[in-house]
Amino acid sequence: MEFTLFTLLNGVSYGLLLFMLSSGLTLIFSMMGVLNFAHASFYMLGAYVAYSISSLLGFWPALVLAPIVVGLAGALVERYGLRPLHKYGHIPELLFTFGLSFLIVEVVHLVWGRAAVSYPMPAALDGPLFTLYTTSFPAFRGFMMLVALLMLGAIYLLLKRTRIGLVIQAALTHPAAAEALGHNVPRIFMWVFGGGCALAGLAGVIGGKALVTDPSMAATLGSIIFVVVVVGGMGSLAGAFVASILIGVLQTFAVALDYSMLSVLNWVGLEVAEGAPGYSLLSLTIAQSSAILPYLLLVLILIFRPRGLLGTRE
Repeated sequence: MEFTLFTLLNGVSYGLLLFMLSSGLTLIFSMMGVLNFAHASFYMLGAYVAYSISSLLGFWPALVLAPIVVGLAGALVERYGLRPLHKYGHIPELLFTFGLSFLIVEVVHLVWGRAAVSYPMPAALDGPLFTLYTTSFPAFRGFMMLVALLMLGAIYLLLKRTRIGLVIQAALTHPAAAEALGHNVPRIFMWVFGGGCALAGLAGVIGGKALVTDPSMAATLGSIIFVVVVVGGMGSLAGAFVASILIGVLQTFAVALDYSMLSVLNWVGLEVAEGAPGYSLLSLTIAQSSAILPYLLLVLILIFRPRGLLGTRE
């Protein structure tokens, strides 16, 4: 009971971090049709900017200011980098964001170095949230889950219940009509891209503290967020949420389970001699193969449901 509960909580918290990171990418793609390969680099940039701000002002100002800084940087990237490329199609946009991801990594190397950095935990979050039997659940992970859920609610209310959301959706589906009503559609897209990058920066503030802040953090989670977006359904925010929780729980339980096919065979009374054909493959534990499980899920989704779990188009 204790093992299952805490593994589930850890899986959900990790899944919500994945959602915080993938939500911005999903919004950018659904609104603009741009698949931003530099999205994970903005996540890394958010973590490093938060580290610098927290060193001067503390964690709480960094939580607010770092996403704003990253969002403004994203808006400038869209205005002066992506906007001139829109008329040439998606391939130039992909190449631009792909190159931008390497540029951001090099900037991080120059400014903050190649070693991992760590900023202090705020006193209010330094300790257990609760303790069950002999195991404690960290307060910071609970805070991470709360921020992710608040972010989900804020995005939903913004897009579905405010005039800004209506204008954004109108600019997406009927840009000519939106311009005729006096709305600046290119500026709307610029702020949508900046907002998506700000969400990545917010995930960087939280994830940089919960995991690690180093120059490899973008590469570590970069491929996973594309798995989340595809599995959930391209452009589907609800699909990204479901896929994030699914992948987070799946990976966390896999890491926690130290079973192999060899141990199962031994349990039922079948002995496999060491050195026999396939012995090394049978001896692999579920924990050792946990890293490939999201990609296995991706392959299965692409085969049996190409539009994703909640996607509306293939």
